[in-house]
Amino acid sequence: MSEGRVVGIYVAPGQGKPMESRDLVRALAGKGLEGDRYAIEAGKYSGTRIVDAQRAVTLIEREAIEGANGDVALDESETRRNIVTEGIRLNPLVGQEFTVGGVRMRGFDLSHPCGYLEGLTRAGVRKALIDGGGLRAEILDDGDIKLGDAVTPA
Repeated sequence: MSEGRVVGIYVAPGQGKPMESRDLVRALAGKGLEGDRYAIEAGKYSGTRIVDAQRAVTLIEREAIEGANGDVALDESETRRNIVTEGIRLNPLVGQEFTVGGVRMRGFDLSHPCGYLEGLTRAGVRKALIDGGGLRAEILDDGDIKLGDAVTPA
């Protein structure tokens, strides 16, 4: 599997709040990204079927966003995913450890687009991202993640 890189970083301070772009973010093991709603258990799905540690961070491929744009215009921040990658397939990382910069993570499951996301954006988003909605991952180590960092399978 090839190495990718981080091309976008986003956090939202609260449920339904706009995603804010960052050049650098602190990853907190078992919690999430500093400044993001899931790190403080204030996300739409906090406390639901998936424990927050396993939804600590979400990643999405820039290639998937670009592919979806053939069906529906979508900005990276509108995906409500934390880290946008380029050059690496994320779906095979379910159940696998990988690193983003110097931060170890474990892919938990695929982050399929939901009705809540479509309600915050526009009709057609769920269908457009059905196979490329991203990856939910658990953060295993504290550390900084910055634009340009490598995304590498273990």
